[in-house]
Amino acid sequence: MSGINLLDMIMQAGGGQAPRTVASQVGLDENQTQKAIQALLPAISSALKMQTRDPDRLQGLLGALQKSRNDRYLDNPQELAHPDAINNGNAILGHLFGSKDVSRAVASHAEKQTGIGADILKKMLPMVATMAMGSLTKQTREPSVAEQLAGLMGGGGRPQASGGLGGLLGGLLGGGRRQQQRVQQQAQGLLGRMLDADGDGSAMDDVLGMAMRQFMKR
Repeated sequence: MSGINLLDMIMQAGGGQAPRTVASQVGLDENQTQKAIQALLPAISSALKMQTRDPDRLQGLLGALQKSRNDRYLDNPQELAHPDAINNGNAILGHLFGSKDVSRAVASHAEKQTGIGADILKKMLPMVATMAMGSLTKQTREPSVAEQLAGLMGGGGRPQASGGLGGLLGGLLGGGRRQQQRVQQQAQGLLGRMLDADGDGSAMDDVLGMAMRQFMKR
């Protein structure tokens, strides 16, 4: 699955079963579900990209990806309907957005794009967040990506993807300030390419940024 964007990974997961599972949970048809996922995904992608701009948050993201088991929801999409998957998605949203107010702003923006009710979109958000993290986890474990990670750290051979992430994480935690800045820039570039949500996310960046700034003022 490497080399394709997050939307395609989600829509193709489990032979198309992942979006069908989401559709069955919220009462939409498959076409509506795709439109909804496409409208919600840029917010999650943008929030993940924001994590790479701060060394501490980047460290947390790399550590989470090393330990993540969210890829199982793409391999077994029926698990997306389980309460544990919803709780997991809400935890991801809490970490990325920091407030339910931000989730409401994202759902409201997506409602204007799709015509689908914000309440339904809010119900979908945890499942979309889980699938997005699962897609990112899957990509970082692809052998070709593991080689890129090793190359960024000056490694060689064909390491496991988790080892590549471990190298980036170790480089961020250790060494001098210049090395840490270099590793952060490398991770920003690599993860940024993986987080392509299929389309111009600039409008969603603005919505997300405004919502987060309002939350931080409180």
